[in-house]
Amino acid sequence: MRQVLGEEATPRTRLVELPGRGVTRVWECAGPPGAETLMLIHGVACTAELNWGKVFAPLAAQFRVVAADLRGHGDGIRTGSRFRLEDCADDVAALAAVLGTGKFTAVGYSMGGLVAQLVYRRHASLLSGLVLCSTAGNVGSPAQQLAAFALPAAAAGLMWNPVLQLASAEVLGSVLLGPIDDPATARWARAQLRRTTLASAVSATRAVCEFSSDRWIGQVDVPTAVIVTTRDRIVPASRQLQLARAIPGAALYRVDADHAVCITAPQVFAPTLLEACRAVQGAPVPADQRLNVA
Repeated sequence: MRQVLGEEATPRTRLVELPGRGVTRVWECAGPPGAETLMLIHGVACTAELNWGKVFAPLAAQFRVVAADLRGHGDGIRTGSRFRLEDCADDVAALAAVLGTGKFTAVGYSMGGLVAQLVYRRHASLLSGLVLCSTAGNVGSPAQQLAAFALPAAAAGLMWNPVLQLASAEVLGSVLLGPIDDPATARWARAQLRRTTLASAVSATRAVCEFSSDRWIGQVDVPTAVIVTTRDRIVPASRQLQLARAIPGAALYRVDADHAVCITAPQVFAPTLLEACRAVQGAPVPADQRLNVA
């Protein structure tokens, strides 16, 4: 029986070795011949499949799509005692070299948005654009600053406790994702979260809390779109808007949803994501989505 999806839009997965760095799992959709490449970068405690699996098909109708498990997550490169966002950015650049993508658009979600910013900072010549989703330039809030203070001790304790080293990121990830109404999606999400250890997720969360691009994000000179999740409990919309306003010429998009919309309501998120990706490739941006919109 013929599949509904064309072969170019059918996600395929394989393990890819990044020389001198390690092995990671990569999901790919070929897209139309000659299509621009989107490099999708997932959030903390997630896997590439969990964060992006429900939007592969609509994106692949117009783009080549690549998504890898970040180090310490799922089948990503094994990490040591310290998770560094900079290492993730360098992994993305190394993957682009191995796959021969040429220039690509980095599409980052939540923590992946921080990694995407660092790909620009460290490998700007590789980028044709940025799409930053449900993310910020710094964590900012007092609660998050308190978490940043406490997390080093928590991460150290997890590393030295052999029992806790075996624990998964399911509980932490479930807090980040929030309620998932559909039982099948909830079961799938929990299974994906169990593929990352709690120690790795806590170490990654610590790195997120320590991140700030405030000093240099205004230097971004590639086409950029920022997608704001307006009812976000994890990354306040005000922080997301602050990031958008800091990037010269960025296009601003809003999705009336919480932080996990890419998983819980992909039919709501996908059209906006596709429009944002098209915008950074030169498609017209509607007047109400030009920066700076209050």
